[in-house]
Amino acid sequence: MKPFEGLARYQPQALGALRIMTALQFIEHGSQKLFNFPISAEPHALTGLTTAAAILEFAGGILLALGLFTRPVAFLLAGEMAIAYFMAHMPRDFFPVNNGGDAAISFCFIFLYLIFAGPGAFALDNRRSA
Repeated sequence: MKPFEGLARYQPQALGALRIMTALQFIEHGSQKLFNFPISAEPHALTGLTTAAAILEFAGGILLALGLFTRPVAFLLAGEMAIAYFMAHMPRDFFPVNNGGDAAISFCFIFLYLIFAGPGAFALDNRRSA
């Protein structure tokens, strides 16, 4: 038995933990835009586009944390993060470390993974399909 083979049985729990922790961080981005919580030194000006993004981040994050409609919500949020990166970050600089787009890229690819992998453990989606 290889050293890490035994960990494979915990894959659903690890996926569930990844989904929940990513969602909680994403909720923070939405709540900061909508409610300035956690308090930011520079509150976001809510234009039509940032309001739509904030609602997607807050409501989508809650749905992902609960594991409800995981795949369609992850699809929407991956798209939102791709758009955010190319509209807000990429024009600043080519390199993500310089343009502040690291989080947008990471969120996008985690959401893409959730589309294919599903919600993992601890998800309401698991009760809906049972």
